[in-house]
Amino acid sequence: MAVSFLVLALLPPAALDRFWRRRLPLLAFSDRLRIIVSLISFAGLILLVAAGLFGSRDPLSNPLPLVIWTLLWAGFTLLQGICGDLWSWLNPWYGPWRVASRMFGLQAGEAKPTGLPPWLGYWPAFALFLAFAWFELIDPAPDDPARLASAAGIYWLASFVAMLVFGYGAWSKRGEFLTVFFSMVARFAPLDRRDGRLSLCWPGAKLLAAEALPLSGTAFLLLALSSVSFDGLSKTFFWLGLFGVNPLEYPGRTALIGIGSFGLVLTFILLAAVFALAVFLGQRLAGDAQPFGKTAGLLVWSIVPIALAYHIAHYLIVLLVDGQYALVAMSDPFGLGWNLFGTASMMVEAGVVAGAQSAWWLWNLQAGVIIAGHVLAVLVAHGLAWRLHKHLSRAALSQLPLTLLMIAYTIFGLWLLATPTAG
Repeated sequence: MAVSFLVLALLPPAALDRFWRRRLPLLAFSDRLRIIVSLISFAGLILLVAAGLFGSRDPLSNPLPLVIWTLLWAGFTLLQGICGDLWSWLNPWYGPWRVASRMFGLQAGEAKPTGLPPWLGYWPAFALFLAFAWFELIDPAPDDPARLASAAGIYWLASFVAMLVFGYGAWSKRGEFLTVFFSMVARFAPLDRRDGRLSLCWPGAKLLAAEALPLSGTAFLLLALSSVSFDGLSKTFFWLGLFGVNPLEYPGRTALIGIGSFGLVLTFILLAAVFALAVFLGQRLAGDAQPFGKTAGLLVWSIVPIALAYHIAHYLIVLLVDGQYALVAMSDPFGLGWNLFGTASMMVEAGVVAGAQSAWWLWNLQAGVIIAGHVLAVLVAHGLAWRLHKHLSRAALSQLPLTLLMIAYTIFGLWLLATPTAG
């Protein structure tokens, strides 16, 4: 990372600009099937919620927790980072909203949506993302099928009502946290779609064209990184030892609700404070006269490669093992002996993550992903700095504190992979 920073500081801006702007045209396609795909996704959600309520009580046999926590949260995030904004097609609200808007005339007349007040920014999405992170990391039983089915059903309905009241675009872009999160991750993808045409670009190139986020958007991206970081930290012997918990006698999630809630908030506050300090020091070094909020809102886009790398590294083992359980459970969602996809009798191979050899290649793969994510973040941050500073020396100086922060966070991430964990 340090070498990457030094190389970038010496390269001419024109060469970097040409590098990021390169595109390879691929093909063109329309949005005609988007409603149908979304309606199919909605039907799948109904089936999963029904399976959660009436299917097996075993989280490894019921498809709902496996699909939501493994395929959606762990696996689909990776797809967004590679393939671009697939969520805009697959999300289960767009199709039903289009049907409802045509039936009840929500786009015109007295039923026209009110829109969200501009001052709210991304705070609704931030609050919902924080609640989601708490449910995933702190709640005593986030894998319980019935409990998860109730949460998923209530969230879909509440979001759908909000889209009817405020408008689909207004709520999905600033209130519905999954859409906000996935759209931000999709900006890293090497696939870019403009005016119906798909093209290939460098990973992270679309981040350089992003507008500066408001304070609420900056907080949202920092929460995305801090929550997955705390998920790893909360299981370490170090963290548990701070509160007098014997990691060899793990007391379970219920006994750690208070500690976990405190840690989740504290991790976000510490990351936000350190990031703000790095941006402030960078401004002082470069003599930047621009508003702090604009600088922070632009440079925070460099967090996306890091957050995506941590997400992949953290959930890799879960995806490899529980992903197999998901394929089995989806073929027989209600435990009635069905075999919808021909995978109901598939044997789950957990040996892929067992043994010293598997541990070696898994750790090195996870470590490589984290390091690569931070190096790409340095590249993106340097490109964003050129939008703020046109002089080579000022752009390099402004990035020095942020680069040091990224190096420190890389060391932290590698320590999380290597340190003993419990639970």
